Amino acid sequence: MKVTLLDSGASNINSVSRALTESGAGDLIISSEPKNIVEADRLVLPGVGAFKNGMQSLSDRGLTDSIIKFYSSGRPLLGICLGMQMLGSKSFEFGEVDGLNLINGQTVQIPKVTSSGGKRIVPFVGWSKIKVQEQKTIFWSVLNDVRENDSVYFTHSYQFNVENTKNLLATYDYDGHTITAAIKHENVTGLQFHPEKSGEVGLKILRSFLLE
Repeated sequence: MKVTLLDSGASNINSVSRALTESGAGDLIISSEPKNIVEADRLVLPGVGAFKNGMQSLSDRGLTDSIIKFYSSGRPLLGICLGMQMLGSKSFEFGEVDGLNLINGQTVQIPKVTSSGGKRIVPFVGWSKIKVQEQKTIFWSVLNDVRENDSVYFTHSYQFNVENTKNLLATYDYDGHTITAAIKHENVTGLQFHPEKSGEVGLKILRSFLLE
């Protein structure tokens, strides 16, 4: 099985690569070549930093059409952190910027004020338990083996709001505010957290993706 880890120039390639290899991705290719994207059996889109810079990096490398073409093939695609947000329709980080539009939804800033008027620290950096949506337990996803008390590692200032709740796979609570932790639509899955930094739980999730 050929797994392509997309090198967009705006991602933490080394840690994701190590985690994928440890999870069983024996034939792992790190590439920004359109051919390696389109012909992959599994495609991983990681990302860190600002949405605008991430999308610009994809555009500068001529990768946007290749990602969309891969999606159209029906083969599994995984977006991580910023990579998940770029799967959506648009973001409002540093202005309104269009995304890949593979899952309907928008990326907006995590509210800095709580419902009671207190201060919420943004970005959120740390571990949190995730809640897989009840209706999603009836079909297969990369989170099917995640247990109730499992925690994963987050670091982000912006959150993804899905347009259709059918695409909402999991959430987490940050200081009384519900935030999207994972999304899914057809052959596309997005994780707001970093599985490569989430210990054995993260490796378990990546192994599930490789078996999809």
